[in-house]
Amino acid sequence: MKELTKSSNWISGLQWLFFIFTNIVVIPITVGAAFNLSQETVVSMLQLSFIVTGLACIVQALIGHQRALLEGQSGLWWGVILTLVATASAEGMPLEELGGSLAVGILISALLTVLIGITGLGPKIATLFNPAVMGVFMFLFGVQLVGIFLKGMLGIPFGNDATTGSIDLSVSLLSLFIAIIVIIISVIAPPTIRRYGLLIGIIIGWPIYTFLFGVDASVRKANAFHFELFPFGAPAWNTGLIITVVLTGLLNTANTFGSLKGTDRMYQRDTTNTQYRNSFMITGVTTGVAGLFGLVPYSPYVSSIGFLNQTGDLKRISFILGGFMFFMMGIIPPVGAFFSLLPLSIGSAVLFVSYLQLLNSSWNFFKQVTFNTFNVYRSAIPLFVGIIIMTMPANYFETLPEVIRPLISNGLLVGITLALLLENLIPWETIGVSSVEKEKTK
Repeated sequence: MKELTKSSNWISGLQWLFFIFTNIVVIPITVGAAFNLSQETVVSMLQLSFIVTGLACIVQALIGHQRALLEGQSGLWWGVILTLVATASAEGMPLEELGGSLAVGILISALLTVLIGITGLGPKIATLFNPAVMGVFMFLFGVQLVGIFLKGMLGIPFGNDATTGSIDLSVSLLSLFIAIIVIIISVIAPPTIRRYGLLIGIIIGWPIYTFLFGVDASVRKANAFHFELFPFGAPAWNTGLIITVVLTGLLNTANTFGSLKGTDRMYQRDTTNTQYRNSFMITGVTTGVAGLFGLVPYSPYVSSIGFLNQTGDLKRISFILGGFMFFMMGIIPPVGAFFSLLPLSIGSAVLFVSYLQLLNSSWNFFKQVTFNTFNVYRSAIPLFVGIIIMTMPANYFETLPEVIRPLISNGLLVGITLALLLENLIPWETIGVSSVEKEKTK
């Protein structure tokens, strides 16, 4: 109780509130736009996102992994969902079929995540995600998300219109201006200002956008607040989509491993089996809620590590207070309606800058791997193949069987899967070392 009365904890909690807000607010808006949902539904999804995210953060800090790590809507899931929408639109698949199969796949993933927690398989699965796999994951994850944000900055629409959309020059120039401001703040501003760089970008960009372009054309007045089951479409069964979605859920465990392993040094103790178990169970429950109500599924945020390094505040109480304030934003309907007006191009600009840091995260993992001429294929294959697939138009994959098409057409999932297979089936360290030694003896 004494900690609750300290003003410093509330100020630190406010910092967490800003960090949570800038990472979460754009996700329901972009997904809602991709599925062509009504503004009333988008507002409700946004408010529910605030509520579930705030509660998830509090519960994780109290009885989950018990660390100050944002539990939010996963960037991996978000990127895959937007990619699936673009692919489905190019192939002429109804969004209702995609959304219904997506919901079924997410619910299956939620069940599997809970089972991972209950059975204590988390630490065993963690051994599969060695530094080489995590380096590939972080790099491809960054490429996919930064690509999404860049398209948003250029004014290219999400969803069905994305395949026929074009660059909006005036919107692009404003977005570029905001991105440059955030980069300058992030590089040269004092730490006390730097930590608010994303928020400053939104505060500057939003009113300028409204002054120049008015309220976003996709935004209409929301009349009521309501929760809607399966807003993307009634449950459906598309085997290829569901396999892809379930695999995404399994690969999403990399976020839990990355965030917990990344904070072991900060907290000066290794993550216990109990912490892994509780964390997965909570993530599974929130993912189940996401599947029912059309939210992007959850996971701990690896980007929280950068925030912790920047602020130096590891206290759970500050994080819990930030989560509580974010929860309160969700239960006040006008708040959700107001923030649903955020222009997608401005939100994309600030997050574009934020996720450039994933290159540093990827590099830190790769520095733990000894590369040479003989074993470089372990990472070169998944990286190059994943990136090349990302650049291919969706119609290139139309000749593939429908069951595997959603998976093979997703460069991120293919790259991570290849990395896992190569790292865990081939003893690269042994092959590389022996080959190098042979070369030296010649």
